[in-house]
Amino acid sequence: MVKKAVIPAAGLGTRFLPVTKTLPKEMLPIVDTPTIQYVVEEAVESGIRDILIITGRGKRSLEGYFDRALELEADLQEKGREEQLRQVRRLASLASIHFIRQRELNGLGDAISYARRHTGDEPFIVLLGDTLVDSATPCARQLMDVYDRVQAPVIGVQQVEPEKAGRYGVVGGREVEPNLYRVEELVEKPGPSDAPSNLAIGGRYVLTPDVFECIDQTARGVGNEIQLTDALRLLLKRREIFAYKYEGVRHDIGNPLDYLTTTVKYAARRGDIGPRFRAFLRDFVKTMEE
Repeated sequence: MVKKAVIPAAGLGTRFLPVTKTLPKEMLPIVDTPTIQYVVEEAVESGIRDILIITGRGKRSLEGYFDRALELEADLQEKGREEQLRQVRRLASLASIHFIRQRELNGLGDAISYARRHTGDEPFIVLLGDTLVDSATPCARQLMDVYDRVQAPVIGVQQVEPEKAGRYGVVGGREVEPNLYRVEELVEKPGPSDAPSNLAIGGRYVLTPDVFECIDQTARGVGNEIQLTDALRLLLKRREIFAYKYEGVRHDIGNPLDYLTTTVKYAARRGDIGPRFRAFLRDFVKTMEE
């Protein structure tokens, strides 16, 4: 049974410079809610109450965001702003949230290694801090349910267009149940002729503690970094690994265009501002086409 979540959030976010010089990309707001809050809420809605966030230099605002803000709470209470007070207080009570800093930015595999002491000998779920999944059943819950059945590492995947496979880690394997694959191959950011399939890793994993030894044995790969995909390739030589094509729409806010489209989608469906925002979009698009 999976009880702990790990959220890597140490990257520099260079594609969003200059704003990420002082603001972590995980704190970029989707309308009025930081991306990292959506990720934490996905874990909580999946039944997780123990969360470790891997941060990096200059990311103390992540810790402050999930801490109590007593002066702010007192001010909101004095002014009778009860709904905002409720929202602020809720952040500190979502889960037991811990933080550890990745000393050097050596890749996702290295970042995951910092969770070794926290997760111990238990399985844990990894949710990338810059990836949202919009789904009826939380993506983390979907993967955790699969893990409960197969008792083996589970990689969340989604189909992508073949020409886009080179942006991701890609798995190849045999479908053993609808949407469930026994992994036979993993490649990090493959070239056009090297992709074993169009099943791209979608920012969610259930991992087992034996992954840490494999990370220790993993040489630097793409980008001169320790890639989690390469560590999983070593793990695959020792045990079964499964890939699950999860239900939902993945939103990667790691680049400006995807971030903007995600913000528009989330804003357009909100009950409070959605109708007016959709009307604005219709008028705006019409004006641009004239």
